[in-house]
Parts: sequence; structure tokens; C-alpha cells
Amino acid sequence: MAGHEHVRVAVIGSGFGGLGAAVRLRRAGVTDFVVLERRDSVGGTWRDNSYPGCACDVPSHLYSFSFAPNPDWPRTFSGQEHIRAYLERVADTFGLRPHIRCNAEVTEARWDGEELRWEIDTTGGTLTADVLVSATGPLSDPKIPGVPGLDGFPGKVFHSAQWDHDYDLRGKRVAVIGTGASAIQIVPAIQPVAGRLTVFQRTPPWVMPRMDREIGALERRLHAAVPATGALRRRLLWLVRELQVGAFTRHPARMGLVEKLAKHHLHRAVKDPELRAKLTPDYRIGCKRILLSNTYYPALVRPNVDVVASGLAEVRGSTLVASDGTEAEADAIVFGTGFRVTDMPIARRIRGVGGITLAESWKDGMEALRGSTAAGFPNFMTIIGPNTGLGNSSMILVIEAQLTYLVDYLRQLGALTAAGAGRAALDARPEAVRSWNDRIQRRMERTVWTTGGCDSWYLDARGRNTTVWPGTTGEFRRVTRRVDLAEYEVLRAPARTAGAAGGAGRTAAEAA
Repeated sequence: MAGHEHVRVAVIGSGFGGLGAAVRLRRAGVTDFVVLERRDSVGGTWRDNSYPGCACDVPSHLYSFSFAPNPDWPRTFSGQEHIRAYLERVADTFGLRPHIRCNAEVTEARWDGEELRWEIDTTGGTLTADVLVSATGPLSDPKIPGVPGLDGFPGKVFHSAQWDHDYDLRGKRVAVIGTGASAIQIVPAIQPVAGRLTVFQRTPPWVMPRMDREIGALERRLHAAVPATGALRRRLLWLVRELQVGAFTRHPARMGLVEKLAKHHLHRAVKDPELRAKLTPDYRIGCKRILLSNTYYPALVRPNVDVVASGLAEVRGSTLVASDGTEAEADAIVFGTGFRVTDMPIARRIRGVGGITLAESWKDGMEALRGSTAAGFPNFMTIIGPNTGLGNSSMILVIEAQLTYLVDYLRQLGALTAAGAGRAALDARPEAVRSWNDRIQRRMERTVWTTGGCDSWYLDARGRNTTVWPGTTGEFRRVTRRVDLAEYEVLRAPARTAGAAGGAGRTAAEAA
């Protein structure tokens, strides 16, 4: 690998996780790093998802970095274009542009056990790094189901995260597949222009009112002039969501009142009993992500909209056939079928000790120590890793907690290197990963995601919830505040003596 660029830290992805990592690295005095971005601009999922109606379902003042408050959010729930612009400003404000390498998709990263570093191949070249951070996020690779006959569909087909803005939907027969968070925003946005809109609903979602409003100029000026008011607003939004966690994780029966409010929301908008029956879930609210919309139900009652209470099973030319036999003609198919969350493609590109890929290591289910590090993958960390997702709050809170863990991880590595002879690396102990994951799964048994009676994207192929964190964000922040060296093996580069055997030596973990 002689002659290739070497950096201390390489970060994959430039969404909230990647840009947040870059800011925290610079603040910690680490300037020898790069952010590897596969596209031509930053933004991650908020760059890719530009479908009509795209917006966040977490309040703007909570869905932003604590170290980069934005007093100018135009709405309480901001749209995609405003969030993407916010991320662009973060990149500029914190001087991140020189570190960002666009059009540099990581095709493979290999751990070099002799040199104690990562060898990284990208579409923009090759480099090496002491530490590799994956911040690709779980909502980065669209999932389109393998529907028989789809290849023979004569019309237009695209996923919500790959919206074709050049295709005019006006007057077209459009089929939307899925009724998740993206679909319920797309449907009311395109309903007025579509000639016929057919929604294929495998499972109805629980939908609550969206308490969205415009934030006035006076309010924005107040937050700009007195930053403490914005901080207080963020704190209150956080606190309300922290108080809700117990119902999700320990006492699902308490979700009954919320369920009644959701049913009232449905009854107010949908008067037709047959349609209302189709749209009424048969599982406990919270088992799947609770969706927010004031426009979804009103769109479904419009005369040019049909709801098929069954998933898409087959495509015969321009005819779409549901699992219950219902047929619909379509000129365009829009898949709102989510992302590859429990089998993230980046995991196939990361090769750890012995050349084993992260995907192979996770073949029986994703698991990582404190949602961050995996056994057999030294000096590697994943942001928004296994069991770090949230069912009711802002993922930025989790990201910032993991970034604190990353900074301490680098501090510990620096101390080990200074105290020893040559470079060091940290590899999560298998027993520590197993113990952490066992505790998570035991706690998961009581949660609404396990007991609520639904089949959600939180679950992997074996039915285990490897996605969501079963606690408060405050607790997650506490358990990721510092790296416990007892949970890691310390790897040392071998001595450079004639005839020395390759491979890294392992020592007992030292106390911090």
C-alpha cells in the first residue's frame, strides 16, 4: 500500500452521522480525517429522498445538532429541502468541505492485522486509515421487493428514495406500494394530479395528527437574539419524548389512550365504514412506527383514490395483482417499501480479522457493543448501529451520544499508543458484545415492538429486534459516555525484527 494517502480517521457517509463525526473530530483536535461520500453532495438520506411531500416526523428544533442550533426553521416539522440546506450550512460553518471527498463510494475496506490499519478502496481512489467509521445510516439503500413480473411492466417504476422528477404524473394511473412513513407523505402530495391513484396496503399504519405550523418571523427572531429560548424549546421537546419511553418499553398497555386518539383521528376523516375498516390496524399502536399526517386520510377518501388492503403479489403487463386477487391498471409504480435496515449492504464491503465480512459476522443477526463496535473489526465503529434506533424521538440524540463514544475511543487509542511501543488497536471482546446484546434482547421482550402483534421493519429475518434501543436517550448517552477498556482487547503492531511472524499481538486490556 506504499504511496497511498493515509489518514487517522476515515468516515463513510456525509449525512447527519458523517457530518456530525467530522465536527466532533475537529473539536477534539483531530484534523487528519476524510469523509467519503458516494454522491456528488452532502446530505445523506435528506439528499436522496426528494419525493413530493417529503418532511421529517420529528420537530425541527430537536432534529438538529445541539452544537449547531438553527433559529430559522420555517416550520415546526421541516421539509426535506430545509433539512438538506441545514446540513449544507453545517458543512460550511464548521469548515468541513476540505475533508469531504464526493463521488468516492467505498467498494471495500479490509483490516490489515500487521499494520493495524484499514485499507479502503473507493471509486475515487485508495487510501488507508487507522480508524474507520461507518456513518451510512440504515435509511440509505432502498428496498424493492422481488415481485414476479415486475421486469415486464411497460410503465415507469421507481422507489421513493429515487424519485424521477422528470416523469410527469399528471393524469397517470399511479400505484403506490406500501403505507409507511414515506408513502403517507407521497399519497396526499400526488393525489391532486394523478388520474387514478391505487394504494396497495399490506398492513395499515397507526396515524396521529401532525401538530405542524409555520414558525413566525417574530418567533425566529427571538430564537436568534436569545439562543437560550431555542435551547429551552429543544429541552422541552426532548423531555416530553423521554417521558413517553416507558409506555413503549415496559408498559405497552398504557398505549391504549394514544390508540383511542388515533382512532378518533381516523373516524373524523373517513366516514365510509368499509374504507375505515381497511384502514384500522389490528395491532397495538407503537408496534410499528407511529406516523403523523393531517392529509393522508383526507386524500384516501378522494374519488380518484382506491385502497387495496393487500400487498402487491404479481405484475402482468400493466395490470397489478394483489395477494387477495384484486387487480388494478397502472402507468407508474412508486415503491414506498423502505430500506435495507437489518441487512445493510455496506456490511458486505467491510472485511475484518481473517477477511470475514461484517455481513458474514452478522449472518445470525446484527449485534454491536453499545451499538457501536463489533468483535473481529478492530478500530471500526458504526454510527446508528444495531439497537440504536428510536421509536419516538430524534436520532440526532443517539448520533451525538455515539460521537462522544467515538472521541473517547480515539483518546484511549492515543493513550495506548503513547504508553506502548508503536501503534495500538481496539477490538471488542466477543463476550462483551454477547453480554451487551443478551441484555438488550432480554429488555426487548417486554416492549411494544415485541408484544404488540405486528411484523415490522424493526425485526430481522429471525424475528429479533436488532434495530431499536429499548430505553431513553438519556440512558443511551450514559452508557456511551466513555469507552471501557475491559470490554476490548488491545492489539499491538508486531516488532519489526528480522524473520518476525506477521499478525498483531494481543495483550490483556489495561485499565483506563
